[in-house]
Amino acid sequence: MNANAVTPLIDRFARVHDSLRVSVTDRCNVRCFYCMPDEAIRFTEREEILSFEEIERVVRVGASLGVNKVRVTGGEPLVRRDLPGLIAKLAAIPGIADLALTTNAVLLERDAQALYDAGLRRLNIHLDTLDRARFEKITRRDDLPRVMAGIDAAQRAGFTIKINVVAVKNLIEPDIVPMALFCRERGFEPRFIEFMPLDSQSLWDRGKVLLADDIAALIVREIGPLVEVPDRDPRAPATDFAYADGKGKVGFIASVSKPFCLNCNRIRLTSDGKLRYCLFAIEETDVKHILRSNLSADQADAQIAAAFRQNIAEKWLGHEINSPKFIPPPRPMYAIGG
Repeated sequence: MNANAVTPLIDRFARVHDSLRVSVTDRCNVRCFYCMPDEAIRFTEREEILSFEEIERVVRVGASLGVNKVRVTGGEPLVRRDLPGLIAKLAAIPGIADLALTTNAVLLERDAQALYDAGLRRLNIHLDTLDRARFEKITRRDDLPRVMAGIDAAQRAGFTIKINVVAVKNLIEPDIVPMALFCRERGFEPRFIEFMPLDSQSLWDRGKVLLADDIAALIVREIGPLVEVPDRDPRAPATDFAYADGKGKVGFIASVSKPFCLNCNRIRLTSDGKLRYCLFAIEETDVKHILRSNLSADQADAQIAAAFRQNIAEKWLGHEINSPKFIPPPRPMYAIGG
């Protein structure tokens, strides 16, 4: 397909979609309480998970429709065997200008150099705390030393690193300033993410959301003034601020208090081959049946492209997380993809 000859993915609210989040697995090697239960988890059967070749094909079709950013997610993507091989395939797709990966970093020391060599340059590392006991309380695993070793390996390899922190009220307040200082010293950007209703145990309520404005106020009080970064991409989920003294940045993803739906440019591919126009979507569009059909290559690509367009055409104005009409998605976060 010729990307220059194809109409971009535009929904009925005139939002252009050029960012694709690709989940490669719903499995994870930690058990963060706000994402998944500690046991009795029903993961997708392996034969139902898309192969690397199937993922590559969907991304190639997406690139032909104007997708130029891809983020690889899970579950925990590094539990997927030979992931650097997929990264190399995605990095080679014409039109993909920005390739990133979100990880909990438990296995990152093992894979950092191979991922970099495969063409990956950006990492978002999920880490809520630098306190070992609190880390174990949140993740139900005592893996903080492995995470820190993974961060060190990624920095040695040359990655640009952001640290994702889920902001649960009455839990991470003691971690905000230490995390902000850690990132400031290491040259990372922390991104504080308001706790969203995506857990599998119905633990969420609005009272457990630590608001972005309150986090920012604490950082200003304890570290120093922040100034909003000028000319930022208005479609990016995070609002970025820089320290007034020029020493680093901080990002805030205020999904609950300040939804950014009107600027959304993202579409998602689940590990079992479903397209989703929103993290909170109820409906999905299946592409796996197309990939595993007996269609010719051209016919299959045309149907995958049609599936992209159908999914975007159905996209709603916003998730209504602050409305009584809000309905949590039927899948938990680990099954949707980060």
